[in-house]
Amino acid sequence: MDILSIILIIFGLCLFEIISSIDNAIINAEVLSTMKPQFRRWFLLWGILFAVFVVRGLLPLILVWASTPSLTPWEVFTAMFSDSPQIKEAIEASSPMLLIGGGIFLIFLFLHWLFLENKEYGLRGERYLESKGVWFFAIVSILLAVIVWFALERHSFMAFGAVVGSSAFFIVHGFRQNAEAQEQELIGGNMSDISKIFYLEVIDATFSIDGVLGAFAFTMSVPLILVGNALGAIVVRQLTVSNIDRIKRYRYLKNGAMYSILCLGCIMVVDAFGIHIPTFVSPLITFGVVGYFLIKSIRDPQYSQPIC
Repeated sequence: MDILSIILIIFGLCLFEIISSIDNAIINAEVLSTMKPQFRRWFLLWGILFAVFVVRGLLPLILVWASTPSLTPWEVFTAMFSDSPQIKEAIEASSPMLLIGGGIFLIFLFLHWLFLENKEYGLRGERYLESKGVWFFAIVSILLAVIVWFALERHSFMAFGAVVGSSAFFIVHGFRQNAEAQEQELIGGNMSDISKIFYLEVIDATFSIDGVLGAFAFTMSVPLILVGNALGAIVVRQLTVSNIDRIKRYRYLKNGAMYSILCLGCIMVVDAFGIHIPTFVSPLITFGVVGYFLIKSIRDPQYSQPIC
């Protein structure tokens, strides 16, 4: 892999981590505003170390290792720098299971947002599809059945990976719904600052799964994922403490994040079925989709209104 591809992948990972964590940053900012200064500093220092090295560092390593149990965790981590063809072949052979599972997770995440979640309507048809939200469960069930059917023709582990991706989506979605329900208690309740810190870490870990799984659409290299996601997590933390109200003025950034998630999920599923996608495609799509909705946000009349 040449240096230009590495830089492009890292910047793409960083951007994707930032936009997929905007909701998390908003929750963090609102809860931190209710905490004492010393606990805010503690969260922003040790919290980011936990978010970067434990969640965004260990999770991709565990996922690749779980799909390639014949390798040690160290061999998985150093695969990018290794000259051993056996290591590279093992990861390449096991990657379809990981890719299809992550792809299913991301596609389901997008469809849930499209059909069931409140949103700013950035494209035509979004309002109509939201009014047909009852179809979400039918669509994802049929989609999963079709993908599993074709996956079985290639390898049973691919079909298993698709089912795991579906299960992971509904488990994570349950945790997120609980986090949203508890947000007001975190802000206005009698919960201690220590309890808020631990709860914020749980919320951060839940939200980070999107970025970690989406990262595999960019690369299977754990070190690159760690660097790109870590840089994105640091930027998100800075947004949390700097001016989150200004970020809220970009009305359609969430749309950009979700359509990026759809594109990356489709790339992962297609790649799992053996249709090779060049490494530069995922970063370029992410830059293009996010750029479009960023420009759309800036042109929106609400963007020029003063911040209260």
